[in-house]
Amino acid sequence: MQTLAAFLVGLVFGIGLLVSGMSNPAKVLGFLDLAGRWDPSLALVMGGAIAVGLAGFRLARGRVRALLGGAMQLPAARSIDRPLVLGSLAFGVGWGLAGFCPGPAVVALGMGQAKAFVFVAAMLAGMGLYEWIARPGRAAPLAVE
Repeated sequence: MQTLAAFLVGLVFGIGLLVSGMSNPAKVLGFLDLAGRWDPSLALVMGGAIAVGLAGFRLARGRVRALLGGAMQLPAARSIDRPLVLGSLAFGVGWGLAGFCPGPAVVALGMGQAKAFVFVAAMLAGMGLYEWIARPGRAAPLAVE
């Protein structure tokens, strides 16, 4: 049941990314181009996503178990620390340079876009590099000292 639910949620998410234009780097870069031909339409997509997320977290806050019976695992961190800031900067730079963030990049990869292949390969390499650097026994590179 959980696999089917994950598939359906992923399918709806992917269709939403296609319909909203989030899988089109030109549309994303147009949204980020405040000094040029700015396209504000993705602000509505983001606003809708934030509203759905807020409602979902509000519903989940008082629950012990997820709807399909799994343990509820909500984020516990409430502080703004160095890893959060550096990760946010890396995400923003990657989004601004490529016009992709991870979800839309995977959708575009499924559509056969070569630029998405390069982005996803770089994203996976960066994730692997972070895991290698941050593995136990090594000094945490992003830790606040």
